[in-house]
Amino acid sequence: MRIVIKVGTSTLAHKTGRINIRRVEELCKVMSDLKNAGNEIILVSSGAIGMGVGKLSLDKRPTDIPTKQAAAAVGQCELMYTYDKLFSEYNHTVAQILITGEDIEHVDRRANFENTMRRLLELGVIPILNENDSIATDEIVIGDNDTLGAIVATTLQADLLIILSDIDGLFTADPHKDKNAVLLHSVKKITPEIEKMIGGAGSELGTGGMATKIKAAKIANSGGTDMVIANGENPMLLYDIVAGKDIGTIFFAERAE
Repeated sequence: MRIVIKVGTSTLAHKTGRINIRRVEELCKVMSDLKNAGNEIILVSSGAIGMGVGKLSLDKRPTDIPTKQAAAAVGQCELMYTYDKLFSEYNHTVAQILITGEDIEHVDRRANFENTMRRLLELGVIPILNENDSIATDEIVIGDNDTLGAIVATTLQADLLIILSDIDGLFTADPHKDKNAVLLHSVKKITPEIEKMIGGAGSELGTGGMATKIKAAKIANSGGTDMVIANGENPMLLYDIVAGKDIGTIFFAERAE
């Protein structure tokens, strides 16, 4: 299988912004094992700004673009150093790909991106992607890595997109506010009723929320890729998701009947 795994800041870092070492180590171990089993793994990783916030000892995530860019530049170094070190322990090579909205929208740039990604996979490399927050502005921003994950998945005709977050999946209501909220294990079509269930933004360090995940599901599903939302607190769940077990919420791709 060709699998795109998107990991959110809430999964990678503590609330302080500092890296959650134990979880990231386990995440890399499981992804390495899935690759050893013959799967192609593409990682879309958030966390650069969040880790930069922690490393720069800022009180909170910055709101102005220059400080965001500075935090991203600092945090991206730590992020890639960590991934390179951990994946190397399992004899896997990683590559860093930083892109902006222009790289996706421009025909030639998108073709170059796709060619590079396919060659990296042929060479057995694990590509690690993030939006280039150090240079991105409002005019060229993709906006969130849920969307980026979906774009990557459809561009490369991935079999599965897995979004790891701080929530178990899509609920009938906000589970943090409504104790009667029920987890939906599968969604065959994103209806207006489904869209009414979504809430606002996610953690203070991240930019996501259920709205961006529903948007990502629409992109992935329309391109023929199934998408799963699951809780990244336990990376071992990746084994069950890839095995097709009932974990999180799966959004089924549109397929010709």
